[in-house]
Amino acid sequence: MTTLIACLSTGKGTWGHVSQLLKDESFEKIILVTNEFGKENFTKNDRTELVVIDPNQNIKELQNDIQTKLKELIKDLEVSLNIVSGSGKEHMALLSALLKLGLGINLVAVNKEGVGEV
Repeated sequence: MTTLIACLSTGKGTWGHVSQLLKDESFEKIILVTNEFGKENFTKNDRTELVVIDPNQNIKELQNDIQTKLKELIKDLEVSLNIVSGSGKEHMALLSALLKLGLGINLVAVNKEGVGEV
C-alpha cells in the first residue's frame, strides 16, 4: 500500500479525475494539496487528508509551506503523485517539496483500465 498525493485546484474537469483516484483501493492514505475553496467544496473519503495552501504565495513560500505540512503526514520513502489538477506554480512547489523530503515519486493517473502509473 502506498500514499497518494494529488493536487486539487484549478482546471476544468480535474476534480472528477481526482475523485476517481480516491476510489482506488490500492492507496492506503490520500493527501490532497488544495486551497480554501477545495477544502470547503470537495467531498473527500475517510482515507483522505487535506493540506490547505494559499496559492497566492510566491513559489518558494508555497514550497516551504507544503514541505512543512507534508513532513508530518508522510512516513513512506516513496509516494504516488498526481498533478492533473492545479497550476504550474503549484506543481513546481509540490514537486520541490517532495524532492526536498527525499521521497521517491511514481506518477499516476486515471486511464481506461483504472488508476495506473504514467
